[in-house]
Amino acid sequence: MIVASSNHRNHRSPSCLACPLRLKPAFKDKSDEEIRFIQEMKLDHRQLPAGSDIIHPGQEDAELYTLFSGWAFRYKSLPDGRRQILNFLLPGDLVGLQASLLSAAQHGIEALTEVELCVFPRRRTYEMFGRMPALAYELAWLGSREESLIDENLTSVGQRNAQERIAALVISLYRRAEALGLVAEKSFVFPLTQQQLADALGLSLVHTSKTWARLRKAGMFSLERGRLTIHNPRLTERMALLFETELHPRPLI
Repeated sequence: MIVASSNHRNHRSPSCLACPLRLKPAFKDKSDEEIRFIQEMKLDHRQLPAGSDIIHPGQEDAELYTLFSGWAFRYKSLPDGRRQILNFLLPGDLVGLQASLLSAAQHGIEALTEVELCVFPRRRTYEMFGRMPALAYELAWLGSREESLIDENLTSVGQRNAQERIAALVISLYRRAEALGLVAEKSFVFPLTQQQLADALGLSLVHTSKTWARLRKAGMFSLERGRLTIHNPRLTERMALLFETELHPRPLI
């Protein structure tokens, strides 16, 4: 893997007041005072190539990030190299809250695609609780949201069959991408490999490949040139046994 600390590129930091993500319907409005505080907190704007470790397991100086663009995932590995992907991260998601609050990261976070990150120093996280308690609450809320995504994935691994697992992951990512304006004509960029699908869903690569092919043949979705098209999102939801309520605007740090 590429190690982020030795390969990152710094870019001119966009103004938080002019952040294009804040215009997306996925996110709640903030006061100018809150946004100026976030701008004051921001340490860096960083670009990393796909495959970079944003946070590596055991890291003791992990910062806090907001994913500005691109996709990433959180994972844990066993000593023999087997890996469980815990959840996927899309633009606007908070990255590394647990790692920044613990003495050492208990997991890794890897860039799935090229990513841009807003970097916030871990040493100033506690300052938010004293100066901006409303933002601190939102920070905790975002941590809880990430936990709920992991809960859903654990439910899939423990209770759904292979077809239901793939359908649940696909429709969940589709709905999240849709809220970010990344879906056009039921199609969105889908950068996951079948190995990453297998690592997320607790399936063997062979079982994942056969199940994926079966669902495509049945006309549930199609994948062309890195874009996944969901032909009938409601049908996919029913297959997944995943009937999500409307996604409400969430905080953006």
